[in-house]
Amino acid sequence: MTQDTAGTDGIASDKGAFSRMSAEWRIPRVGDVVEGTILRAQGSVIFIDLGFATGIIYGREFQEGRDMLRNKKEGDIIVSKIVDFENEQGYIELSVKEAGREKFWKEAAACISEKRLLSLKALEANRGGLVFEWNGTKGFLPLSQLSQKHYPRVEGGDKTKIFEELQKLVGEEFQLHLITADPREEKLIFSEKTLEPDGMKERLANYQIGTEYEGEVSGIVEFGVFVKLEEGLEGLVHISEIDWSLVENPNDLFKVGDKVKVKIIGVDADKVSLSIKALKPDPWKELKLEKGDIVEGIITKLNKYGAFVKLPKQGGISGLSHISEFESAQKMRDLVEVGKAYPFQIVVYQPDSHKLSLAFLGKDGAEKKAE
Repeated sequence: MTQDTAGTDGIASDKGAFSRMSAEWRIPRVGDVVEGTILRAQGSVIFIDLGFATGIIYGREFQEGRDMLRNKKEGDIIVSKIVDFENEQGYIELSVKEAGREKFWKEAAACISEKRLLSLKALEANRGGLVFEWNGTKGFLPLSQLSQKHYPRVEGGDKTKIFEELQKLVGEEFQLHLITADPREEKLIFSEKTLEPDGMKERLANYQIGTEYEGEVSGIVEFGVFVKLEEGLEGLVHISEIDWSLVENPNDLFKVGDKVKVKIIGVDADKVSLSIKALKPDPWKELKLEKGDIVEGIITKLNKYGAFVKLPKQGGISGLSHISEFESAQKMRDLVEVGKAYPFQIVVYQPDSHKLSLAFLGKDGAEKKAE
């Protein structure tokens, strides 16, 4: 700060004031939020009587807090935060913006702990969810935290169509809980799923882990399949619980209205987790494979890690042929194509952890000797 404020209009510096304070007082520190009375406002400088010393708001702190200071006058009480214990003129430098920020995050923390119900209107939508504003700060309601009532039911989990459905919710009022308030990242996260209808907990109590049910597919999304268990109650079969083999797109296997048998693998306060593959024999436990075995595999996906390979003659289990087997991503794409079969050699087979690593033997199937 370069503005000279020492002794302005008879307001003296309190340099050394803290050394005269009674021993029973705790000496304030940088970061403390304090309350004081405005002594004088002169241009872009405001002097505050803190009771134990004189504080000052000026320069950048005045500019950043201008909106909060606009209607303040001499004699008004003001809350601020100490940002400099004793500046070069001997005053305690204060910030109203920082104090407001600290107050905001304390209020947010209290909102979470007290589980306050918030009525907020959706301001905008993006591909990940909805944006709301609470106490002047924007927060986010992720797609995963939408209730069943508002969750977009889109065939195939098309992201563009999901976004279109979310846009229809802009302007609608939601009943939400704040579930995350992170001051370091300036992040607020809301949830609508915490507000289940009355009696939901009692209904969920009737569903026990390990129980099998027949339900109806009520929605298909990118990450799994929703299954209707009863009127007003759905469970989710995550994509990893659909089959023992790798599932790329749930829409390839199901359509809305299909009858499916599921097994409950999890029940918590607001959701039921289901599995379809749990009702099928685990092929990993039945196979007799060893390191060095030669197998035929179909390429299901290519990415930066390598080629994902499905073994149709071994119950459809899947493994990875690491990118190092092909030297580079480009060479991998030159050598193999998704949907085609090639010979591979087993490098790692751990059925207990469902881990399978494969060595690519080339288009011609040239054998590699086991190490």
